[in-house]
Amino acid sequence: MAQLLLGNLEEPISDEELGEFLTRYGFSQCSAIRRIPGAGARPTALVIFNDMPADGLRALQSRIHNMFWKNRKITALLLPERDET
Repeated sequence: MAQLLLGNLEEPISDEELGEFLTRYGFSQCSAIRRIPGAGARPTALVIFNDMPADGLRALQSRIHNMFWKNRKITALLLPERDET
């Protein structure tokens, strides 16, 4: 399971719109999107890919990191894989 943390997203943005954005830049269909609540003006989402290896996600991350999208410069960080057994 590979996870991508997207920060500084424009609000409101739907999960469908976020998924379409990622697909447009070569990402596979995500398994889940979890919103991370915060007190600041930089909404964050955790995007989970069950069918995509971390190496594949790492190769695509640079396509969207620091990209200007929806009036914001978004960040894309690959989270290390965790053993949840």
